[in-house]
Order: sequence, then structure tokens, then C-alpha cells
Amino acid sequence: MAAGVPPDALGRRVFCGTDCGTVRYVGSVSRTAGIWLGVEWDDPQRGKHDGSYEGTQYFKCRHPKGGSFIRPNKANFGVDFLTALKDRYGLNDQQDVQYGTENAVVFGTKTVEFVGMDSVAEQQRQVQLNKLVDISVRGCAVSHAGQKEEISRTCSNMKHINLSKNLISSWETVVDIASQVQNLETLNVSENKMRFPSTSTFTSQAFSNLKILALNQTEITWTEVLLCAQGWPLLEELYLSSNNITVLERPDNVLQTLKLLDLSDNQLLDGNQLHLIAQLPRLEQLILRNTGISSIHFPDAGFGCKTKMFPSLKRLAINDNKISQWSSINELDKLPSLRALQCNNNPFMDTEKNPETLKQLIIAKISQLEVLNNCEILPAERRGAELDYRKIFGKDWLEAGGHWNPEKNKPSEEFLAAHPRYPTLCLKYGAPEEGELKGRQPVTLKNQLLTLTIKCPEKPEQKPVEKKLPESMTIQKVKGLLYRLLKIPGSELKLSYQSSKLEGKEVELDNDLKPLQFYSIESGDCVLVRW
Repeated sequence: MAAGVPPDALGRRVFCGTDCGTVRYVGSVSRTAGIWLGVEWDDPQRGKHDGSYEGTQYFKCRHPKGGSFIRPNKANFGVDFLTALKDRYGLNDQQDVQYGTENAVVFGTKTVEFVGMDSVAEQQRQVQLNKLVDISVRGCAVSHAGQKEEISRTCSNMKHINLSKNLISSWETVVDIASQVQNLETLNVSENKMRFPSTSTFTSQAFSNLKILALNQTEITWTEVLLCAQGWPLLEELYLSSNNITVLERPDNVLQTLKLLDLSDNQLLDGNQLHLIAQLPRLEQLILRNTGISSIHFPDAGFGCKTKMFPSLKRLAINDNKISQWSSINELDKLPSLRALQCNNNPFMDTEKNPETLKQLIIAKISQLEVLNNCEILPAERRGAELDYRKIFGKDWLEAGGHWNPEKNKPSEEFLAAHPRYPTLCLKYGAPEEGELKGRQPVTLKNQLLTLTIKCPEKPEQKPVEKKLPESMTIQKVKGLLYRLLKIPGSELKLSYQSSKLEGKEVELDNDLKPLQFYSIESGDCVLVRW
């Protein structure tokens, strides 16, 4: 092997300037002198060819312009973990002077030499490194662990390590480092293109306390994840973004402690792949952003029933996908524990132009949802959404066989498939009355006038007043109108309303920026004013 070229150079990761790649060939090239390295670059724009030169194929690249040859002296094969750590935190030999390692001190005219100061400086460095708990050597060209047991002797207190964007070329190197960190809880090795074990014989105790692991952009497959997971007995969070994972397998006896799984930016074959991970018992958060899924279906549960899949799932992200049918949103109501959903940038959202109506439809369709696209759903907002949903689709319900008389109420299977929560909403608020449905327009229409009775329940001497107000009028503007009417500062007013349809129930109008229609106020309702 030529000078400057490691004996295990083939397959190693290298930096050349700021560019990173993998060594695919070491040797001579026809009609040239000396040794060359054939490199497949992470960024194909850096390359010149596919690994061939003058008709001879020296190595192969995934991209037709992804490779080139460089001289060994241009390649940085990286450093060991401790060297990178000391450089990163200013604890290498060049910084000795700040720890008082000069060997002579002058007292007056006498020079006194201190024997053994080098060892004192080394001890001080050890103390500094031993204090480190949360460390980052991101982008520090780490390629190997270094001398055996040196890390455990030097940095015994580390718990959280960021090793992302380095020159680690195999999972074995990660194991070599982690096995020397007894209390390792968090590990980020993202942006290292690595070789992973292909058989289950490769097991280690290095990750026995690991809780959080990031393997984004490492080219790991799901099969390799499951093989490595045998060594992650306590893992709670696993990040696998951008790994070209297309198919999943059932995780038998592994990942059973997992609470968060991030599969974003992997183009899954289809939504049915999710069924293979649906029995993870403790999974609370699933991130499926930009995974190419076009539908979600839980076939084990019928209309209005809960699925046995994903029993603990509370937070789901399906934004930036290809979901085009509302039926997939209906399916999410089957998840027994779902509380938060992110679903922006899906084709089904283009079916409704008004964003407020769109939001109301999703809220009404998923009964236990508390947060939608990072916005909290207030109780009054849920109530308004469900009442409006009940009215908007009331005519469809009647035409499909729905009826106010329970004995005659037999909506079609097609209607129940499109609106599985409708029977529940009728039980909750009562079936929509015929008067509610006549001429009923979607909530997107503005400025519909409401005839409201305004009462001051704590001031009986104040006679009730009837007013016509546009449903788009905000609570703040209503307070301004009442100030002029009652001569009371709007800031001191507290408003609520009673529905003519739901006797005895009083709903607080607690958000000054929301319009009357947000609270599903209707003509005939009574606004109560207190101060």
C-alpha cells in the first residue's frame, strides 16, 4: 500500500476539502504514474464519471457522474474520537500552556524548575474531559475509536454524544466507541454512510442504556434496523429519516420499548406497510412526513369502532404526502389514543378552499383530537365544528335514509362510510331538525345576519334587546356595540350565550378575535352579558 494510504482504505469515508465520499478503488490507473483513489462522492455534482477511465471500469457508482480519481495526499481519512474531542473542546497539547505546564518559573533572579509538570497537565486534561456529559463532535472527521479503552479511561461521564456528519464507515466503529461509554443515553450518528451487520450474530452490550438514537441519512435498511435493535433493549426514540427505506417488517421481540419512530423522507411502498409496525405496544409518536403514502386503512375495525393497531399512538405526522381521500381521515378516528395530528400538504386538503372550514371538518371527523397542525383545539371550537358538520351534511343524511325517529333511522352504508361519526354526533347533539336544514349554507358564507336576544341576567331592570348581527362579527366588535348600547366599558364585559336548541347549556364567548359563527350561534339564541 502506498504511503499515506491506510491498509483498510477500500470502503473508508474521506473528506477532500469540504466534499465527502467513499473510497471504491485503490491502485494504478492506465497511462498514469503512482497510486490513485477512486472515490464515489456523496454529491454527484463533485464527480466526473461513473468509475471508468479510457474504457476500463475501475469501480462502480450509483450516479453516472458520481465518481472521480484523486491522489492519496488529497484525501483526509479522519482522526480518532479522542483527538477530535480534544480539538473540539480545546483540550489538546497545543493548549497546555493555559493549564500552567511551562516547566520553569522565575522568582527574583532564581529560576525554579518544576519536575513532572507535564504529567500534572495531563491530569488536568483528564479532569476536564471527565467533566463532559453532553458532547458534540459533529463534522470533526471522526473515523475510528482510537486505542482500546482510551475513551473509557478519559471520558467516563459522557451520556449524550453527537457523532453526526463524520467519516464513520461501519456500525462496528460506532460499537467500538459506544462500548467504552458506560452510561450512554443519547447517540446521533446521522449523515454517516455506513455498512451495517447483515446477520444477527453481531450483538453488543454497548447500547444497554441507550434511550435515543438518530440514524438519519445513514443508508440503513429496515432489515438492518431490526438486526441491530437486538442490542437496543431500552430504546425509546429512533430517528430514521432519509434512508430510502421502502418496505417494513414486523419487529418481533425488538423495539418493544419504542415511544417515538421517525420514518420521514423514506418513500414507503404503500400505506399497508404501517400494519407491520402497528403492534409496537408503547409507540406514542409516529412521524411519516413525506413518505409517499396515499391512503391509511385499519381493516380490523368497522364504522365507529376502534382499531387494535397502534394502541398507544398519541401523535401522528402525515404531512407532505399523497393522501387524496377524506376516508383516510375517517380512519384516523379509529386510533384509540390519537390526540395530535399534522396533515398539511396533502391533496385531500385542496377539496375545501376555506381553511377554517377545512379545519372544522377534520376536527369533527376525529373525536379525540386535541391538537391539529400544532394548534390547540379549544372545547368551544370542537363544539362549533361538530354542530356545523351535523348541519352541513344533514340533507345528505336524510336523503341516505336518516330520520328523526330512531325506529326509521337507517342511513345507507355509503353515507356511514363517508361520515362514520355522524350517528355519534346525532346522539351527542340530537338529530338535525328540518328547520335547521332549510336553506342551510356552508359556514364559508360571510355576513349572514343573526337575530339575537341580548340579556343582562344580573341586571333584571335592564330589558332584553333584540339585535340583528352579521355572523362574521368578532366578539370584540360585539363588545364595542354593547358598550355603546349599555354604556359599559367593553373590556369589563363577559359574554356567553344559550342556544335555543340546547336548553340549560351556557357557552362562554371567551376569544375576542373569533367571529360569532365560530361558536355556532344561530338566530333565536340568547347572548348573556355580565360585568
